[in-house]
Amino acid sequence: MKLAFSTLGCPGWSWNEIFASAKDIGMDGIEVRGLEDEMFAPAAKPFLPGNRAATVARMREAGMCFPMLTSGACLGTEGADGYMAEARAYIDLAGEIGAPDVRVMCTSTPQPVETDLAQAKRLYVELAEYAAERGVHADIETNGVLADTAALRKFMEGVPEEGSGVLWDVHHPFRYFGEAPETTAENIGRYVRYMHVKDSVMKDGKVSYRMMGYGDLPVFDALKAMSARGYDGFVSLEWVKRWCPDLQEPGIVFAHYASYMKYLLDQI
Repeated sequence: MKLAFSTLGCPGWSWNEIFASAKDIGMDGIEVRGLEDEMFAPAAKPFLPGNRAATVARMREAGMCFPMLTSGACLGTEGADGYMAEARAYIDLAGEIGAPDVRVMCTSTPQPVETDLAQAKRLYVELAEYAAERGVHADIETNGVLADTAALRKFMEGVPEEGSGVLWDVHHPFRYFGEAPETTAENIGRYVRYMHVKDSVMKDGKVSYRMMGYGDLPVFDALKAMSARGYDGFVSLEWVKRWCPDLQEPGIVFAHYASYMKYLLDQI
């Protein structure tokens, strides 16, 4: 498996700092979810039309890639037209810079909330077809009601394989639905194209995030379950510091993640 971190974890860093850190700690890729003050990836300076080729070349020369562009598109809520426009713009950019996957969601919250799943599936099929034409996959994340992966398995039935996939955020099915990783992998393993990891504990009834290995998430079990199914894609740290500024600083967290995950992967 290959390692990446999401730029969600380093909102105060410049692109040069992000690149240098990823290279120094041996990442295989950088997942893009906001750069500095710009959340819309197609408008971020490294991805402006005049800069894209140089950005991709720099990554390639360093032995890295952009495995995922993480949109904020929510397909099961109001405002679908705007979200669809956002998702298409991300897919267009992904096709141009060689990023194989774009994240979309049913809703913006990891916890289950009211969701129009019929609308979400209709729009998701449209996006999968759009993505397939550009050599990209639109990956629906295991969040909200779709963190219940029995529901997600049903959601994926009848979706065209080309252009579609699942982003398994290991945190959400375990934390919000009590799913063992083996159950999640059994339900959706054949659809998984990308994985998010983060660790946490429950404190006073609320999620409290921790550095990898300091919480109670069964991350190793998830890695083993997917390895047994032949998964060799990316495992990316989603350190949500942009949303939770009090979390530990990325310089510490990213370096720890790199060493911890390499240790786990060596045990498989």
